[in-house]
Amino acid sequence: MQLRKKDKSLDVAASWTEHLGERLRYIRELAGVTQVELAARLKMGQTALSHLEQRPDMLVSTMRNYLEALGAGLRIDANLGKGQARPAGLSSTQSEQPALPLLGDWPRRQGCDVVLSVKPQYSGKIVKGEKTVELRRRFPAHIGAGNLVIIYETSPTCAITGVAEIADVLTGSVSAIWKEYGREACIERRDFEDYFAGTKNGFAIKLRGARQLTRKLALEELRERFSFEPPQSFLYAPPDLREALSHEYSKVPH
Repeated sequence: MQLRKKDKSLDVAASWTEHLGERLRYIRELAGVTQVELAARLKMGQTALSHLEQRPDMLVSTMRNYLEALGAGLRIDANLGKGQARPAGLSSTQSEQPALPLLGDWPRRQGCDVVLSVKPQYSGKIVKGEKTVELRRRFPAHIGAGNLVIIYETSPTCAITGVAEIADVLTGSVSAIWKEYGREACIERRDFEDYFAGTKNGFAIKLRGARQLTRKLALEELRERFSFEPPQSFLYAPPDLREALSHEYSKVPH
């Protein structure tokens, strides 16, 4: 697992010597699930779950059960060899080395697709293939190439309108992001600076294969069918929403 702690800027490649319980708790918080809710899913007491999130190490099966209760999956990789070159001042949030799965073929997409809130002036350019980089002040370090982005178009549309696949996620200084990806992000310099005001570092999410849904999924329907609430920035895609998209919309990649 590769995670970025809230109080760390660019140290996204956490080592296995760090506190596993803390990393699991961080994933739970990103998913917007409370201890009470997760304890109920795991059929255990909240106190026991709290103790679990304080443990420095644990069985792989325990981690797997915890993550599956969040709608996520577990993948453990061994890394060998050298990685590809990155733009100056930027680094990938994923391993710079080829990954060799150690615990079966756990698909990266499982439980790691995300919903991004995107303004109408940008979402339209994404599905047309004009905007190939989406910017974020914060983004989970364990989400990367192969994961799916579900595009929630904000007001006045208030609907899921398209999807795209993540080609890579790069992190680094705001100045490096602007220099390398300002044009591909289809954003004016002033708007870029306003968005990243108060932070020195950010994320550039490279997109590919963007597609528009055959019909929009309006917020009213999303709430009724999936108990969906629009994210300020992003949220993990609920498994039932991802399943519905893959079956109901022919333009969504399976």
